[in-house]
Amino acid sequence: MVNQLKESRSAKVLRAFEGKFERYDLVIADELGYISFDKEGSELLFTHLSLRAGSKSTIITTNLSFERWEEIFKDPVMTAAMIDRLTHKSYIVNMNGNSYRLKETKKWLEEQE
Repeated sequence: MVNQLKESRSAKVLRAFEGKFERYDLVIADELGYISFDKEGSELLFTHLSLRAGSKSTIITTNLSFERWEEIFKDPVMTAAMIDRLTHKSYIVNMNGNSYRLKETKKWLEEQE
């Protein structure tokens, strides 16, 4: 999505691209933080998510705690503002525990013996 935002900005069609996402009742950003963003990507994502805040639903999954989000966005002020907007009137589900993939792999390996 960040690449699409950057390409849309370069092609001068960013507003149309953002408008498309504003119409979605739900946007899911899966595995946020798997890849960090450059300054432009971070700013575009911040703006895009800010436009949705308070009006549309957004689900974000990540393996990183909020304390580590600065590693993704590289800017402590923007990171704090993004967390503030995303957590305002939101549900946070903290899922700690063992990886279900690892559990399934162990079971599969046992069945192979």
